[in-house]
Amino acid sequence: MTTANMNEVEPESVDERLVSVSFWRRLFTRPELGAIVGAVGIFFFFGLIDTQFWKLATAARYLDFAAPLAIMAVAVALLMIGGEFDLSSGALVGSSSLLTGIFATEADLHLAVAMLLSLVFALLIGFTNAQLVLRTKLPSFIITLGTMFLLLGANVGLTSAIVGTIRIEDLEEAAGYGVIQPILAKSFGTPPEDFRIVILWALVITALASWVLLRTRVGNWIFAVGGDQNAARSVGVPVNKTKTGLFMYVSASAWFVGNTSIVRLTSTQSSLGRGEEFQYIIAAVVGGCLLTGGFGSAAGAAIGALIMAMVFIGIPTVGWEPDWRLSFFGGLLLLAVLLNNWVRNKAQEASR
Repeated sequence: MTTANMNEVEPESVDERLVSVSFWRRLFTRPELGAIVGAVGIFFFFGLIDTQFWKLATAARYLDFAAPLAIMAVAVALLMIGGEFDLSSGALVGSSSLLTGIFATEADLHLAVAMLLSLVFALLIGFTNAQLVLRTKLPSFIITLGTMFLLLGANVGLTSAIVGTIRIEDLEEAAGYGVIQPILAKSFGTPPEDFRIVILWALVITALASWVLLRTRVGNWIFAVGGDQNAARSVGVPVNKTKTGLFMYVSASAWFVGNTSIVRLTSTQSSLGRGEEFQYIIAAVVGGCLLTGGFGSAAGAAIGALIMAMVFIGIPTVGWEPDWRLSFFGGLLLLAVLLNNWVRNKAQEASR
């Protein structure tokens, strides 16, 4: 080898996995960082305007609002990380609640059996959504939009045909209600400082979802199919099974939220869940999920739900006009999209 050729030899490259990344750089590339900062900021923002916001009674109200929203937002977040959307999730909350009520009050089934039957229905909807998306190759946005309208129509039409009204009542008279109620609707404390057990359920579900996403093979599959499903399939990731599981998880979550609602209130109506699918998506995006998939956080989605709940309760608490809530949600969504895009770019830079 000549001297010239020897001088052209490149130095040995360093494995990128061994490159040290500073703590602060890792911190600023976490998808949920913006949601954490936002939650703290909103907490002090409303509290400084009116200290009533810092009282336990107010915390009980916004945590009660945040818990079911967080359960759904976490499920929707995992589906979004996997590269898909489910616009039927809100309508399915109502469908699951109505089916449980019909089976328990009209068919006189044990409440546990009624809930099991409505769960089977919800899982079937999730499975069907997944198969339609996978087989037709159409955007999940379109497929689940159609499912949403089908469910909304059925919620009104079938309930009216079977019950005679669009409302189901007197669930407390169903067999097994006394067994199920403490599991799904128990409260702790004395009103107005009473905290519902659904808050604990939301924490457990968020922790489990975070563990699956960050510490298991399934979590790697979810990120992979959302980032590039063709590349994921080429390295052996079961793309179809992963996406089917995610759609069914969203449906199971909708079933759970719908049933916690009817057990708590002992009644339900066909409008339950209508339009709430957009709240789930907003909470997931505020929590760090990208609309393009492949990036996000289960914990961030739960914090996004908390932010929305604090805004929802905080606006009337400080004496502002409640009609401004939707404007706040729209502003949150725009800010979150811009922040998430910036964080994603930083994360890509850190990985190089």
